[in-house]
Amino acid sequence: MTMPFERTRSVAQTYDFLTKLSRDTEVPERVRQNAQFLLRHFPTKRDVLQAGRIEEQAKNLGIGAIGTVFCSSTEDW
Repeated sequence: MTMPFERTRSVAQTYDFLTKLSRDTEVPERVRQNAQFLLRHFPTKRDVLQAGRIEEQAKNLGIGAIGTVFCSSTEDW
């Protein structure tokens, strides 16, 4: 089972990977374009941490339908 901090870290690292891939001139242009296309709507590290804060607050208030998906901290990374 994936923990929220692992999922958060994975999404943030994927964003970084796609960013590096989109800028690497040794990678074929088509691959760089695909990476740029995916990044247009991919959540940033800030977005994911914010989602974690919202989910944690909802859970603390007892209004979350499911458990937390993301976490609000990078301490466990």
